[in-house]
Amino acid sequence: LLHMLTARGYATIDELTKCFSVTPQTIRKDINTLAGQGKVQRFHGGVGMPLSTENILYEQRKKLFLPEKKAIAQMLAKHIPDGASICINLGTTTEEVAYALLGHNNLRVLTNNLNVAAIMARNPNFDVVVAGGTVRHHDHGIIGISGIDQEGNMLDFDYREVSVARTIIECSRRVFLATDNSKFGRSAMVRVANVCDIEAVFSNAPLEEHWQHMLQEAGTELYLV
Repeated sequence: LLHMLTARGYATIDELTKCFSVTPQTIRKDINTLAGQGKVQRFHGGVGMPLSTENILYEQRKKLFLPEKKAIAQMLAKHIPDGASICINLGTTTEEVAYALLGHNNLRVLTNNLNVAAIMARNPNFDVVVAGGTVRHHDHGIIGISGIDQEGNMLDFDYREVSVARTIIECSRRVFLATDNSKFGRSAMVRVANVCDIEAVFSNAPLEEHWQHMLQEAGTELYLV
């Protein structure tokens, strides 16, 4: 179980019961034992590796919740029209959004993420710019974050990334947040903005009712895969 979670980052109870050919009760007992030892973290409907207020190395984060990130990215990409001007910040989920957008036409892309720039440069009809100076107004801003607290504050660990995300929010007509459901309730050091400052959140189910109600109260659309 630990080997599987180390490789994948997260698994549902259903996936684990099928993988190990045991009952849900057996899996939950094992999860409770490992959680008591601090080796895993329980989530609604599943289990993942422990998350803390210290961020994980970028290459390790890329492997966490990867199927969920890909599904979120595909869903978000459907909301970006051809010919749009977009701004994308650093993040493992936003990288997956970049892959999902490769089938679009005539996008104008501004990013501070060299990985995103390299991915989107594969499409010859994209105009890709790596940020280094003035940020112009864009149609869409696509951001990722490290955590969301109970009040709807979007949080990150790196103050430099926070500055970029805030600029994207200020300079975009519509801002989309791409984040998997493990980020809800996770702490980080620096506040980016509040969910009421963005247009929509793209995430994956299950998402507890508290978070759905909080987004509804903020007037922020929610899309779940």
